Amino acid sequence: MDAIECIRSRKSIRAFKPETVAQDVLKEVISAAQRSPSYKNSQPWGVAVVSGQRKEALTKALLETLEGGSAPAPDIPEPLAWPPEVGARINASMAARGEHLGVDINDPANLVKAKRANFGFYGAPHVIYLYQDSELPLWSLFDMGLFAQSLMLAAHARGLGTVPQAFAIDYSAVIKKFLGLPDGKRLVLGISIGYPDAESHMNKFDSKRETTDDVVMWEG
Repeated sequence: MDAIECIRSRKSIRAFKPETVAQDVLKEVISAAQRSPSYKNSQPWGVAVVSGQRKEALTKALLETLEGGSAPAPDIPEPLAWPPEVGARINASMAARGEHLGVDINDPANLVKAKRANFGFYGAPHVIYLYQDSELPLWSLFDMGLFAQSLMLAAHARGLGTVPQAFAIDYSAVIKKFLGLPDGKRLVLGISIGYPDAESHMNKFDSKRETTDDVVMWEG
């Protein structure tokens, strides 16, 4: 597929087939993402790929932490408030997803279920964690966003599905200890990756976008 089609057809996948992805394919996807632009070519990204029994052990550790009542402590704090226009957009999208799934998104019990699904990586055979030095400036988070998008597009071009997960870094200290990362690293994002289950109801939801004319100013 061409680049425009790849961007337009990519979507977040929340149900995966159990088959693993060959390591050379995962390496190709990550290698492609390494061509992402970054400030002064700083390349402020680190990548950890977790698969198989190690992934299952990580899921177990995260679920035990959740069920033990530990408060989330991500390296990047979850936003607590949004400007009204953005908040309305988020609320509308969440309501549409809840209607599609037949659940009340605002029910605290469903939030726990959502976290459990995130910590199980939606059944994906692999999870990719992105991290960087915590001393890096805020700009480097922008660069990591470029890397993450490139990785997900490269995966889509190879027939893989991905979903970027903020909940997946809820317990950063637990994850960094599991991965052997020092405290001086900043855990930025988890990305589940694998072959998408196209028949799953979870994957039949399409989030909406604003019209181009609503977000663009034309001058001249």
